[in-house]
Amino acid sequence: MAGTVVLRCCTSVTKVRTWKRCSKQIKEQRARLYIVWKCAVFLLSSHD
Repeated sequence: MAGTVVLRCCTSVTKVRTWKRCSKQIKEQRARLYIVWKCAVFLLSSHD
C-alpha cells in the first residue's frame, strides 16, 4: 500500500508541474496578444 501512496503523490506532483508550466505559457501568450491588440488599436486610432 505504501508504494501506491507514493506513486499517487508523484503523479499529482507531475500534474501540478505540468499545469504550472501550461498556465505560465497561457499567461505569456495572453500578454503577447494583449500587446499586439494594443498596438493595433493605437495604429488604427492614430490614423487621423
